[in-house]
Amino acid sequence: MTRMFVAVVPPEEVVEDLEAFLSARREAASFRWSATEQWHVTLAFAGSVPERALDGLDELLALAAERRTSFGMRVTGGGAFPHPDAARVLWSGLEVDDEAGLDGLAASCRAAMSRAGARVDGQRFHPHLTLGRLGRPANVTSWVRLLDAYEGPRWQVDEVALVASYLGEGARRRPRHEVVRTYALG
Repeated sequence: MTRMFVAVVPPEEVVEDLEAFLSARREAASFRWSATEQWHVTLAFAGSVPERALDGLDELLALAAERRTSFGMRVTGGGAFPHPDAARVLWSGLEVDDEAGLDGLAASCRAAMSRAGARVDGQRFHPHLTLGRLGRPANVTSWVRLLDAYEGPRWQVDEVALVASYLGEGARRRPRHEVVRTYALG
């Protein structure tokens, strides 16, 4: 069984722009900052994908992506889960040219994972880019305001990635992510 997710991975220039914005500010907070090479927008997550489901999952994700069209997106703004006054996660928001298209893509990817036999996380889809985690709830209102001033470069989303996640195998015992395959949008 493997932990896997389907995601939109921002291109290098988008990651570099956001990293430049955050780099001078990172030391001002004791967050566990997400590694920039792991920044992504999760569309569907499955805590366990049986080995026998992988071939079917590959075919179903290829079909799901093929049925969706490309759209523009940019990283902008920010927020916190569950709330800025008692945050556990700090995130950056997204501006999407076709929100219904992104929602539909996420629904198609979740359906593909489920039909392949994976147990898909049932949480409501809330598109975001996780920037950092907090060990205990804290007020991050000033960080959310800071992120509200950020507006990254626009890019065209033309593929999704299937990513395997290996807990504790990355730097500082964080997850290690490995892109298994990418799927072009139709």
